[in-house]
Amino acid sequence: MPAYRVFVTAYDAVCAASDSPEGIFDAICEHRTGITSYNVLLDEKIVALGKIEKEFSIEEILKKTCKKVLEKSHLADFSKTLLVVGSSVGGMQKTEEIFFASGSYAHINPLLHSINAIAYMLNQHFIFKDDISFSTACTSSANAIGYGYEVISKGVYDSVLVIGFDTLSQTTIQGFNALGVLASDPCSPFDSKRSGMNVSEGIAVLLLENQCDATGIELLGVGYSSDAHHMAHPSPHGEGAFQSMKNALLCANVSANAIDYINAHGTGTLANDESEAIAIETLFGNRPYVSSTKSITGHTLGAAGALEAMICVMALQKQIIPPNTHLREPENKTLNFLYEAKAEPLHYALSNSLAFGGNNTSLLFGVPQ
Repeated sequence: MPAYRVFVTAYDAVCAASDSPEGIFDAICEHRTGITSYNVLLDEKIVALGKIEKEFSIEEILKKTCKKVLEKSHLADFSKTLLVVGSSVGGMQKTEEIFFASGSYAHINPLLHSINAIAYMLNQHFIFKDDISFSTACTSSANAIGYGYEVISKGVYDSVLVIGFDTLSQTTIQGFNALGVLASDPCSPFDSKRSGMNVSEGIAVLLLENQCDATGIELLGVGYSSDAHHMAHPSPHGEGAFQSMKNALLCANVSANAIDYINAHGTGTLANDESEAIAIETLFGNRPYVSSTKSITGHTLGAAGALEAMICVMALQKQIIPPNTHLREPENKTLNFLYEAKAEPLHYALSNSLAFGGNNTSLLFGVPQ
């Protein structure tokens, strides 16, 4: 048993779907996608992406999001709080802007390029006890949450601020295009006719603490795995996702039959969806409701773990299950896919993040008992 319990006590987020948690959750429940198709980013190809409408710089949006979380909390400041960042590309977009404008690397600030760029920016505006950054592709901020769980449950810190952050960069878009996995329309995870994913940008901020108020949701367990099958493809039989979900259940001492809702990684790619569906079916059968929310938010890469953790927390707080969008003909006929938002008693929700290199992370949340 952990020495201390871990709770999500405050959060905020911005993504293509909305600039607030409530707006994001409503967009998911009402099937209002934030994904838009573009024909100018790739030569002779239409690609659907999730862009944040930026009235301010990304640094200003990041600062405002963290300030909102601080205002929602009981903390006076973050001076005793550990900052944990999860990002796939760090400050790559800023580097690209400078290079494309000048044609030179001379004006690029290395401190604003690396994965640690997000912590560097935030340290200009807030005082933290310390900071650490993770870059593990699409599990980055899920692993950041997992690290927060570890240090709080062991009594090392009382509070941890987790940041999931990724912006759109040409390097990212061109990379996924080279893999042949970009869709030209909003994605349709788990659909038999799915055509690919939507690369998107997003910021999600969660405050983890060892105590909570009446609205706090508990982070009960974290599960990790590495299937080591292929650099860019999961094991086709879902061994990696199965093991990370099983490990989360074991960590939390919760049975598979108790899980009410699974927020799947569900990217809309052929390989991911089939593998993850097999893993869920093998471990849970058809009991829990399953949905992917990426058809609304897009795949926010390193920010996805934190964003979808927040969605699970809100589902438990509101007692509303988020639906699938654009799912018309499920490839897997066993899973309990939900097509419309549903108000139903919820006790436990699981969030999956699956990444390149076969590294997988599952987060298990519950209503405090």
